[in-house]
Amino acid sequence: MSTKIFCDIADLGLIKKFNKKKIVKGFTTNPSLMRKAGAKDYKSYSKKILRICKKKPISFEVFGDSDNSMIEQGLKIDSWGKNVFVKVPVVNSKNKFTGKVIKELNSRNIKLNITAVYSANQTKKILKTINKKTRVIISIFAGRASDKGKDPVPEFVKSIRLAKRFKNVEILWASVREPYNYIQARQLGCHLITIPPNIIDKIENFGQSFEKLTIETVKTFLVDSKKSKFKI
Repeated sequence: MSTKIFCDIADLGLIKKFNKKKIVKGFTTNPSLMRKAGAKDYKSYSKKILRICKKKPISFEVFGDSDNSMIEQGLKIDSWGKNVFVKVPVVNSKNKFTGKVIKELNSRNIKLNITAVYSANQTKKILKTINKKTRVIISIFAGRASDKGKDPVPEFVKSIRLAKRFKNVEILWASVREPYNYIQARQLGCHLITIPPNIIDKIENFGQSFEKLTIETVKTFLVDSKKSKFKI
């Protein structure tokens, strides 16, 4: 099974550029990326993105912290376009499982991206709340887990196994730290991986031999030493 690449970005210029790339099958955003991109109004900025990205799937996240506010926001976000996935965190800021939100939106056939997932136990809880027909993405934050010294791979293995019974569920490798994460995600059988633009650029250059990499590296050191006019 091939692992589809989504681009994790909210910058309009970059979305325009990466929307043209065949390697990019969709997009993911979050409130932090939206803020970084300079969005002042969440809805109008999202609509600008949707004017660029008309067909590929794209996730927009709720930012309410109660069940009712998340459901209300989720219904509005879903109405913005047919290619929209509503992103819902697996818990709120008080560590309360958002099962009610997931169940309510899922029962209305709203496509969901359940985010900030770290464990197979969380995956299990999500799978218990959803139907077997409406599309659901479960985003597991590999990079952030490994930043804290945790091995995310066993959680992916278990989560992928649990999701096998659901034809409508895709497991996504999130918070990418290096291009090699794409290889890891593919080897594990992840359905999706969401990657920032600079790392997608590097993945497009995969395939160089060790010999070529060695020569390029040595040449770089040589050029820099000459530019600095180093002497020993």
